[in-house]
Amino acid sequence: MPQEPVDPQGITWTRVSPKYAAVRMVGWAIGTVVTLLVLSVPLVLRLTGVWTWPPLWLAWALPLTVFAIDLVRLSLIPRQVRAIGYAERTEDLLVRRGLLFQRVLVVPYGRMQYVDVAAGPVARALGLCEVRLHTAAADATIEIPGLPAAEGTRLRENLTARGEARLAGL
Repeated sequence: MPQEPVDPQGITWTRVSPKYAAVRMVGWAIGTVVTLLVLSVPLVLRLTGVWTWPPLWLAWALPLTVFAIDLVRLSLIPRQVRAIGYAERTEDLLVRRGLLFQRVLVVPYGRMQYVDVAAGPVARALGLCEVRLHTAAADATIEIPGLPAAEGTRLRENLTARGEARLAGL
């Protein structure tokens, strides 16, 4: 993974599985189909003669515009997945994500309250999971999606052990 301006020096990032792009694409497809179905209702009603408004060009333009924007979103998914990474250091965990707006989160092991592993149906079918780290702050849940199930379990156990060791040292 190439170094970015927000990355700390000397960090070797561990990437998430490339199969996570498929999970994101399935979510994209479901969202796009639902959105297009809803936005196509005026077009269908206009073509069947039930409505006389909106103008036919507008009834076509709305779903086509949204579909074009969604195609751009689809093309970005593989690159977004490649931008996600994490690094375990001796005192903390770093999580990186983002293309245009890059973000590096630093979570000290002693601040973690609990760690859990979750997997939706598509991720489970591909052998992937998501590790969630919960901290004392109300909105501080850090997620590392797209991990192979064995790596997710290993990371959960490792983070839990490191967090308990830091708390015992207080």
